[in-house]
Amino acid sequence: MAGPLAVAKLSLRDVDVRGKRVLVRVDFNVPIKDGRVDDATRIRASLPTIRHILDGGGRAVLVSHLGRPDGRANPKYSLAPVARELERHLERPVFFVSTCVGPEALNVAKALRDGEVALLENVRFHREEEANDAAFAETLAALGEVYVNDAFGTAHRAHASTVGVARHFKKAASGFLMDREIEYLGAKLVEPEKPFVAILGGAKVSDKIQVVDALLAKADALVIGGGMAYTFLAAQGQRVGKSKLEPDHVATAKTILESAAAKGVAVHLPVDHVVADAFDAKARTQTVAQIGDAWMALDIGPKTIEAFRAALANARTVLWNGPLGVFEMEPFAAGTRAIAETLAGLAATTVVGGGDTAAAVEKFGVAAKMTHVSTGGGASLEFLEGKELPGIAALTEKKGRASTRKRKAVTP
Repeated sequence: MAGPLAVAKLSLRDVDVRGKRVLVRVDFNVPIKDGRVDDATRIRASLPTIRHILDGGGRAVLVSHLGRPDGRANPKYSLAPVARELERHLERPVFFVSTCVGPEALNVAKALRDGEVALLENVRFHREEEANDAAFAETLAALGEVYVNDAFGTAHRAHASTVGVARHFKKAASGFLMDREIEYLGAKLVEPEKPFVAILGGAKVSDKIQVVDALLAKADALVIGGGMAYTFLAAQGQRVGKSKLEPDHVATAKTILESAAAKGVAVHLPVDHVVADAFDAKARTQTVAQIGDAWMALDIGPKTIEAFRAALANARTVLWNGPLGVFEMEPFAAGTRAIAETLAGLAATTVVGGGDTAAAVEKFGVAAKMTHVSTGGGASLEFLEGKELPGIAALTEKKGRASTRKRKAVTP
């Protein structure tokens, strides 16, 4: 990962918003259940940026997507419930606009007074959004005088509201959430305080190959669990039964283990497992050291939990991406819960990757005890891999610094 100068972008802190309409790309892609927001984590994450604009005398025009409506208006994916939830958190009115472009949206935006906020309807109701259509981006841009992108979770997508729109502003800045993502997934992992331990889980080795390659140059240890662990165990010649396995990547896992050994990076794999005879919360379960042919491992066992805790005990920096078991099912939640609670008690910089890992620390009530919990799933992975994210690249370089260098992965 390149140094912070390679991603030194203009921040909202650098912009005078008083009296200006600020078009803010937020990530309000939140679960809706029975017409209400079921998890407001992403809404809460956006509040510092929105409040800074409003308290600074700006006028916030918020644009977001929700779900995948395939370019058509669909009440199921309306942001109206989000507007009500945002109102509750901001403790001030939120004007909801039933479209995101056209005369109605423009009239509402221009009628806003200092300290007022409007939320536009789902931008993905228009197929032009995901096509990064130039005319659509220009129409969106007309709603603001300053552009702020605070939606890290969509930064890896070159869409109209994340890339195309930025071209129409002299000042396209990052919001406070975006700043934190760049700082903790970028700068803090360029030269991490040692020992640096990376915890990797989730279902597939194939999803993490580039991340592992990048981390091997920086980490002192890798802790590997979740479904991906069984491809590594198979690479060691162990039986994995019906556990998650990517046969095409066993050789890759073996190469990673050999590379880690050559670099002096300790790799910690499960030594016991909670297994079941079916992928079902009501299935028969047992804890074993070796997995029988008729069983599948769905969580790490108690000996593995203790071994992983020991590997983390003296860490000064920890990156965690991917759960260690099927934590959504209570019989297989113990491993992920234990490691989440362990991280919460460490005197270390703890950075949690987005997606399922963020959901896990939230579920187990320890999210607030982490140094940083990313709001990005795929964006977090691509950033850690060293890829240039279009939504970040489109922002204005800070102090006019022109940088055309691509970010490198987590290597010196």
